[in-house]
Amino acid sequence: MPTFSKILIANRGEIACRIQRTAQALGYRTVAVFSAADADALHVRMADEAVLIGPAAVQQSYLNLSAILDAARRSGADAIHPGYGFLSENAVFAKACAEAGLVFIGPSPEAIDLMGSKRRSKIAMIKAGVPCIAGYQGAAQDDDTLRREAARIGYPLMIKASAGGGGRGMRLVSRAEDLPEQLRTARSEALHGFGNDELILEQALINPRHVEVQIFGDHHGQLIHLGERDCSIQRRHQKIIEEAPCPIMTAELRQAMGDMALKAARTVSYVGAGTVEFLLTPDGRFYFLEMNTRLQVEHPVTELVTGLDLVAWQLEVAAGLPLPLRQEHLVLNGHAMEVRLCAEDPATDFLPQTGRLIGWQPSPRDGVRIDHGLLEGQAITPFYDPLLGKLIAHGATREEARRKLLRAVEDCVLLGVQSNQRLLAGLLAHPRFIDADFDNGFIGQHFAGHAALQPHEPSTEQLAIATALFYQASHARHASGLAGWRNNAGTALHYRIGAGERNWTLTLAAEIDGTLNIRSTEGLIELKLLDMDRCGATLMINGLRQRHTWRLDGNDLWLFTRPGCLHLQDRTQAASIPTASTSDGTLKAPMDGVIVELLASEGSPVRQGQLLIVLEAMKMEHPLKAGIDGVVRQLQVKPGDQVKNRQVLLRVETGH
Repeated sequence: MPTFSKILIANRGEIACRIQRTAQALGYRTVAVFSAADADALHVRMADEAVLIGPAAVQQSYLNLSAILDAARRSGADAIHPGYGFLSENAVFAKACAEAGLVFIGPSPEAIDLMGSKRRSKIAMIKAGVPCIAGYQGAAQDDDTLRREAARIGYPLMIKASAGGGGRGMRLVSRAEDLPEQLRTARSEALHGFGNDELILEQALINPRHVEVQIFGDHHGQLIHLGERDCSIQRRHQKIIEEAPCPIMTAELRQAMGDMALKAARTVSYVGAGTVEFLLTPDGRFYFLEMNTRLQVEHPVTELVTGLDLVAWQLEVAAGLPLPLRQEHLVLNGHAMEVRLCAEDPATDFLPQTGRLIGWQPSPRDGVRIDHGLLEGQAITPFYDPLLGKLIAHGATREEARRKLLRAVEDCVLLGVQSNQRLLAGLLAHPRFIDADFDNGFIGQHFAGHAALQPHEPSTEQLAIATALFYQASHARHASGLAGWRNNAGTALHYRIGAGERNWTLTLAAEIDGTLNIRSTEGLIELKLLDMDRCGATLMINGLRQRHTWRLDGNDLWLFTRPGCLHLQDRTQAASIPTASTSDGTLKAPMDGVIVELLASEGSPVRQGQLLIVLEAMKMEHPLKAGIDGVVRQLQVKPGDQVKNRQVLLRVETGH
């Protein structure tokens, strides 16, 4: 029986923190690894020991197999938990751990190798009798073969990276003429993300649900499933809301899906935690999608409805102990939901966002769990996945869990970085979601016009609050308390408040009693500041007492709005500067990232919509296209360059 006492966690962020909590509670020592960008991260602070493994770039740190094994040797760790992502499904890494005398807390290298290939695993599932989606999973990967197979399958179809996951290397293709570019993009993304550009093609199922089954195996031949999770609410083929159990599940369907999940796992003599994913069609048929040979991001919802600690199970199985539960003893209690809080902007096609986290106040309460690895002041960089944390709620019923989760999302203060918080709240409050009437096309079909997918416009009241906070902050530099308000009583002050490319003009007049009369084109708001500190302010607004969280950095204000935050600026004294955009030929970086490909050169003619640059950020590739017809001028970047958000990359001149 293998024994170990010190576990190195080959990961970062919330999953590294989550594994440490269970490992330390069970008496194990923990070792964190970190890149130069994560030197002061929460997972590093939590660990008993920590080892620097390289620069910020993942290839030189969290994907650096030899550096991680060396960290284990130097720290005296005798086991490695890979978490999810990075090297968690790397068979070479699992084998190298065994060869180094380390316990790999996961399945065998053989299971990882087979199930890590969508192409070969699908062939194995077909042979085993597990239902699969029609498609092409052949070894020939040339464009001509893929075009012929795509025509045979029919459109719409899905391109998938065989070694991929998390939506990377995945493209929906609706027309044959779009196939070449989508093949190129999928291959490139797969190669950069997984070191393997092999692809498969599959028929695109119409309106399916994404339902997955949690399975667990031990070294004694026992294999059970722990129920299912519905992961249908997705954007860009990536999950953002998960729940257990699936709200339309029947006992018969659960039995059938569970049996097929176990059949899939038996084909590789599976050991440890794994997930078999299916697509469930409206007529009740289901098809194998893939098997993830690791712990899933969404494992907490299974933990909450089963009362089990899946990380503890992983450690026990890795130590050679039998599973502590038999299939007939499994009981599901209540309902659980999870949302993924991500640094991304839904209004710009979910572009990842970077910046400094200047405010973080999660809102745990009874029935709510928050898994994160965040600290105020830390930088959210372009090097890693945009996932910031997970909010999970449990209730006796689905509606109770949903209601608790909605409040937790609305109350979670996140300032300094744009996030998908408004989107999450909007989804949880949507009537169709409340009725469990959704599938994996839900956002595109029923949510496309929602305000959460539009730029976050400040309300008149929020602009008034910002004006009051800027006003008081300026007086605080010259006077104490609220006394400074009275110095300009009766004098109207003019403010220009900006957000993004827009500006709003407001006037402020202070009364002797401290009341502020703030006027905009929308009307008058009476506001009185009752108390204020560097993190929050209590105000009386038109007779209603409110508490608002905020952070101020010079002329930049981050204001929490429940849900989400606004980034507003005091531009009263700033000169008006014309803004540039793709419509006038200026191409800017939409986020921090690295240039991976240039498809145009100085002086080359281009057409509107033509792909010019491919930018990689947070594990995804983002195509940047020409906004107008013209000629490329002032090309300012080359492949490999790190660029900042809003940095000018090139300009296209029309020649007029």
